[in-house]
Amino acid sequence: MRILLLLLISIFASCSNENSGNKKEQLKVATAANMQFAIKEIAREFSSKTTIDCDIIVGSSGKLTAQIEEGAPYDVFISANMMYPQRLVDNNLTIGKTKVYAHGKLVMWTIKEDVELGFDALKCSSIKHIAVANPETAPYGKAALEVLKPLPYFNQIEHKFVYGESISQTNQFIVTTSAEVGFTALSVVLSPEMKDKGRWVRVDSTLYSPIKQGAVIIDTKNTASKKFFDFLSSPEARKILESYGYEVIN
Repeated sequence: MRILLLLLISIFASCSNENSGNKKEQLKVATAANMQFAIKEIAREFSSKTTIDCDIIVGSSGKLTAQIEEGAPYDVFISANMMYPQRLVDNNLTIGKTKVYAHGKLVMWTIKEDVELGFDALKCSSIKHIAVANPETAPYGKAALEVLKPLPYFNQIEHKFVYGESISQTNQFIVTTSAEVGFTALSVVLSPEMKDKGRWVRVDSTLYSPIKQGAVIIDTKNTASKKFFDFLSSPEARKILESYGYEVIN
């Protein structure tokens, strides 16, 4: 009886070890909304090469930072600027330093055929709402206001602004035509999901501060984090980022 019991324990332990060995590594990647399309493609490429699954959590850079500070179990943070990941570094919530993986670009976008694209057109009575991401938490919203505030007629158009809590919500305002026009990331309008929707023009990048987008590893002891972090600088990831209109940093 004792021999039989030991045999059963041995078989059970063997099965447990086998199942444990087959368990896939997983990563939780907190991603700024402007990067949601590009990072999903990068994550697919990464998973195909490593068999590590990636769970993508999308939000504004500011809100994701606050969640991490409150203990959200994210492994890697892909931000739309450098300020928020650096804040996490300063608060000792990361492993290593933050790095710039790309520069983002701003565009003006409309779905409506009868809307003229251009700064002067924002004064038109036909444009009642201008979608802008919240500049307090979304770097692309901050960039948009840098462009708009110096306009001599800013006071005439400021009341038209409708603020999305992130680029995702800002995009919804534009796509549903709740706003006749709005400002978003170039990566959004180049994405497969949005590339055939409406019309857009690039905003001169000399009119706003460079949107340096940073990534950092969160201190969760997940050993797969560094693999993904390093993959962001790989030729495969760089090619994907460039296809979404990002200026890739060497």
